[in-house]
Amino acid sequence: MAALALTSCTVGPNYHTPSVETPTAWKEPPPAGWKAATPSDEISKGNWWEVFGDPELNALETRAVTSNPSLQAAAQRVIEARASALAVRSNLFPPAAGGFGASRARTSGNRPVAPGSPDVAFSANTFSLPLQASYLVDLWGQIRRSMESANALTQSSIADYESVLLTLKSDVASFYVMTRYIDRESTILRDNIDLQQRAVELARVRREGGVASGLDVSAAETLLDTTQATYIGLGVQRGEFEHALAILLGAPPAEFSLPAKPLDINPPAIPVDMPSDLLERRPDIARAERVMASNNAQIGVARSAYFPSVGLSAGAGALSAPISSLFSAPSLVWAAGVSAAQPLYTGGRLSANLLRARASYDESVADYREQVLVAFREVEDGLSTLRVLEQQSAAYEQAVQSAQQTVDISTSRYREGLANYLEVIDAENSLLNNQRVADQVLEQRVLSTVQLIQALGGGWQESTTYAPNPPLPGRQAPHPSTPSGQGQQAPAR
Repeated sequence: MAALALTSCTVGPNYHTPSVETPTAWKEPPPAGWKAATPSDEISKGNWWEVFGDPELNALETRAVTSNPSLQAAAQRVIEARASALAVRSNLFPPAAGGFGASRARTSGNRPVAPGSPDVAFSANTFSLPLQASYLVDLWGQIRRSMESANALTQSSIADYESVLLTLKSDVASFYVMTRYIDRESTILRDNIDLQQRAVELARVRREGGVASGLDVSAAETLLDTTQATYIGLGVQRGEFEHALAILLGAPPAEFSLPAKPLDINPPAIPVDMPSDLLERRPDIARAERVMASNNAQIGVARSAYFPSVGLSAGAGALSAPISSLFSAPSLVWAAGVSAAQPLYTGGRLSANLLRARASYDESVADYREQVLVAFREVEDGLSTLRVLEQQSAAYEQAVQSAQQTVDISTSRYREGLANYLEVIDAENSLLNNQRVADQVLEQRVLSTVQLIQALGGGWQESTTYAPNPPLPGRQAPHPSTPSGQGQQAPAR
C-alpha cells in the first residue's frame, strides 16, 4: 500500500488564479483628505463604522453581529461546509469494521450427502469475531482533487459569511443614519414651524391694526399647517427605519426603540486602498475565486475516472463452534485481496462529465472577472458620487444662508409695510426647501460613504477568507479543523 501511494500521481490541471486586468489608479480622484495607501493605524479596519464617532452606532453594530439571524445561518453554513470537507477527507483512510456474531442452526438428517457419509441430523453453534478493512488506492488523485474542491467550497462558504457580515454592518449603519437624519429633518421643520407661528402672529397683529388683510393671515396659516403636516408625516419613515433596524438586530420591532437624536456629523475621511487590494478585501470576489478553484479540482476528479481503480481489502477474526475456544489460535481466520477495474464502455458518460467540469470552470472564470469589474465600477461610482455631492452640499449651504437673509429682509419689509405677505411666504418656502435639500444631500454623502466602504470590502485587521478555520461570532469553531488541502491560494495582487 505504501509503495502504491508513493508511486501515485494526480491527474488534472493544477490551479492557478486567472489574471485580471486591474487599474493602477482610480479614474475619480479621491476627495480631499483621502489617500491611496494602507488605512491609518488609528482607524480600525474591522470596525470601520467607528470613524463616524457615534457610540450608539457602535453598540448597535456589536449587537447586530451577535444577534442577527441571517448571520447566524451563514455561520452554520460554514460549519456544514467544513463537515462536508472532513467527510471527503475521510476517503484517504481505509474504513474498518468489527463485530460479533452468534448463531445456532440444525442440519437436516434427510439432506443429500455423499455415499458413505453419515446422514444424521445435528445442531451446532457458531461464534465469530470478524474484522474487515478496505482501501481504495488514490493512484490518480481523485480523492485529493475532491479534497481540493471541498476545501475551496469551505472557503467559499466563509466568504459568503463575510459577505453577509459586511452587508449587515452596512445596513445597520445606513438605517441608523437614515433614522437620525429623519430626526435632523424634524428639527429643521420644528424650527420653521416656530418661525411660521411667529409670522402668523405678526399677520394677525397687522390685520387687527388695519394694515393687513385677512388674506395675509390665511396665507400664513396655510403655510404653517402644511409644514406641520409634513413634520407629522416624517413619523411614517422613521417608524419604518426603526423597524428595519430591529430586524437587523434580531429583535421584534415592538421591543426596540431608538430615542430621537438629530445626527450632526460630516462624512469622515476614509482611507482608500490601492485598486488591486479589492481582490482580497471584497468577500464576493474571494468567493468567486474559490469557486474557480473548486471547479478546477473537479476537472481532475472527472479526468481520473478514465483510469483503472485499485482496491485493497483484508479481513481477519475468529470463528469457532464452542465459544470457549473462540480466542484460541486454531480459531483464527483471515483473508486478503486486491482488485482492479478499468472502465471499458460507459456510453459517453466519462467524456460528458469531463466536458461539463471544464465548462463549469470556464464559466466560473468569466464570473470571477465580471465580479472584479463590477467591484471597480462600484468604487468608481462611490468616488464620483461623493465628489459631486460634496460640491452640491457646498452650493446648498450657500443657498441656505442666502435664503435666510431673504427671509430676514422680507419679514422686515412686511413689518414696515413695504411688502405684501406673498413675498414673506416665498422667502420662507425657499428657506425651508433649501434647508431640507441641504440636509438630504448631507445624508446622501454619509450614506454614500457607507456604500463606498462596502464597495471596498469594508476592512479587517487580517483577512480570514483563506484561513482553514476562522472564528465565528458567538461560538467556538469546530475541532478538528478542516484540512488545508491543495489549491488554497490567495488571489494575485
